[in-house]
Amino acid sequence: QHKDAYQVILDGVKGGTKEKRLAAQFIPKFFKHFPELADSAINAQLDLCEDEDVSIRRQAIKELPQFATGENLPRVADILTQLLQTDDSAEFNLVNNALLSIFKMDAKGTLGGLFSQILQGEDIVRERAIKFLSTKLKTLPDEVLTKEVEELILTESKKVLEDVTGEEFVLFMKILSGLKSLQTVSGRQQLVELVAEQADLEQTFNPSDPDCVDRLLQCTRQAVPLFSKNVHSTRFVTYFCEQVLPNLSSLTTPVEGLDIQLEVLKLLAEMSSFCGDMEKLETNLRKLFDKLLEYMPLPPEEAENGENAGNEEPKLQFSYVECLLYSFHQLGRKLPDFLTAKLNAEKLKDFKIRLQYFARGLQVYIRQLRLALQGKTGEALKTEENKIKVVALKITNNINVLIKDLFHIPPSYKSTVTLSWKPVQKVEIGQKRANEDTTSGSPPKKSPAGPKRDARQIYNPPSGKYSSNLSNFNYGER
Repeated sequence: QHKDAYQVILDGVKGGTKEKRLAAQFIPKFFKHFPELADSAINAQLDLCEDEDVSIRRQAIKELPQFATGENLPRVADILTQLLQTDDSAEFNLVNNALLSIFKMDAKGTLGGLFSQILQGEDIVRERAIKFLSTKLKTLPDEVLTKEVEELILTESKKVLEDVTGEEFVLFMKILSGLKSLQTVSGRQQLVELVAEQADLEQTFNPSDPDCVDRLLQCTRQAVPLFSKNVHSTRFVTYFCEQVLPNLSSLTTPVEGLDIQLEVLKLLAEMSSFCGDMEKLETNLRKLFDKLLEYMPLPPEEAENGENAGNEEPKLQFSYVECLLYSFHQLGRKLPDFLTAKLNAEKLKDFKIRLQYFARGLQVYIRQLRLALQGKTGEALKTEENKIKVVALKITNNINVLIKDLFHIPPSYKSTVTLSWKPVQKVEIGQKRANEDTTSGSPPKKSPAGPKRDARQIYNPPSGKYSSNLSNFNYGER
């Protein structure tokens, strides 16, 4: 019976500062009593959210969740998502809190508003909405993030992933890999398939296109933590062996200063442990073997006086060899007679000569490193120079172990090593080895030149578990 009075309150948004402040409080307070004026009320409150006076804006934003009832909730979520573009930190926090509060009222309706802006909104709104999902979803209780809600997140995310930048793709993988329903074996398999689709593994690899190289790196980095003994890396490893290894030397780096060849080989090494049954196993092993031979030189020819016949000793690329030898060792387990039955005797003899020469250089370098690090502990080992030497020692020790395996008659594939850039897994006595599964997660609409959103294409240099700060240093010289 007080509809006229409520209309006066709505008209208050056109008044002075005091009238606006009162309107910002009273419009939401009596909103539920006047459903026929719902549109007018929401529009009036929205005007206050855009007022020049910051105190009025903050009051109006704080009260917005009171409008989130029934069919109005998706609209309120849409409005709040647009308000994420504010540069005022206090307002931004109010918007975040308001979004979280309506999330708890109706998660599906709130997601509708968020994804609507991610798909159609301005770049700044899209960016902040994605970051909101990546940081806030994990804070919500299980009763809010039900299985149905998680299914909706997956469905809507797939739409967004048709056109994303590299940075956005990483954030969405973080969002999806954090969902409980996707932390099962089947869920992780679904994520791997999603990444494979984004990586364009059906397309021919173009090594001279930095966008194509970038996309493959970004996608593979997200796939690696998903692989396990039950979720196989076979499709990725096959693609790397068939398409990338033959073009390794002609890869165009997407960012200056990145050792793109080493980065690719590291990813291949990490994936090689989780291969399942592989149709082209022998072909892939041969490509790996041929690439390995490129980095395992023959000894220089000696003159009659026993000295080098004018040839410089070749540089030994220890970092590259660790990756390739490890990958070959892992795949070789699946076809243990590859070196003996599938290669002719001459080729095997050539390989043994190369291994022997490399092993000799390796022993010299290992002795030098141990001598340089002898007696150093604590702070002394934390200098940049000594950090490099410690990693170099890990690399050379790994190669040494793998070479010893291949020198067995017949070659053995039983030894295990921890890749030099990976943390050593400590195993408690009496406990089973920790499961290698990991739940961390941490793309573009298909086109030969990469994502559509080129203006927002951002490349993230490799970091964390996929590389070490030492990847740009050259261990090539003995």
